[in-house]
Amino acid sequence: MDQFTTILLYFTSFFTLMNPIGTMPVFLTMTSDLSKKERRTTAVKAVLTAGFVLILFAILGEYLFDFFGISVAGLKVVGGVLFFFIGYDMLNARLSRIKMSEEEAEKYADDISITPLGIPMIAGPGAITTAIVLMGDANDYTTRAMVIVSIVLVLIVVLLVFLGAVGITKFIGEKGNKIMMKLMGLIVMVIAVEFFFSGITPYVQAIIN
Repeated sequence: MDQFTTILLYFTSFFTLMNPIGTMPVFLTMTSDLSKKERRTTAVKAVLTAGFVLILFAILGEYLFDFFGISVAGLKVVGGVLFFFIGYDMLNARLSRIKMSEEEAEKYADDISITPLGIPMIAGPGAITTAIVLMGDANDYTTRAMVIVSIVLVLIVVLLVFLGAVGITKFIGEKGNKIMMKLMGLIVMVIAVEFFFSGITPYVQAIIN
């Protein structure tokens, strides 16, 4: 397999798992009450957070998991619980704030840029696991570098999609935002259930055995 084919395979894997198109409506609804500048800052911080986490786990993932006794299944369970509550709030349109002071908006933007946007929306259990596995399978420094490069390329695409989403808020209006928030809330809750049960299955199997 040549280098171009390898990096294309890595890029496609991370692109599918980070799913920028699927994440965009969530970003859009969660930042609907922020200014254009705050929304852009949130997008950049979310992508940087995800990038830091993915590259950290790609390089040190196996050692970190072993050191703390963490499993991917555990990460999925926590991600599932977190996703469920986020989805429930979105379904009830609780993430939308009509009035927000500049200080509150800044704090809110900081909070959501790390969780849930950075982790686990962009850097979810699937992307983290893939980063660890691909880096573990890499036999030389060139292949390892390609894993990192593919992560960075996908994150650039995610950032461009998020920045492009800014104009959509004005286009669809307040009612459109609320409808999209409720719809995405339902989808996020379904994802949460899938995450939770795929994570808890190994524990149940271990108890049965």
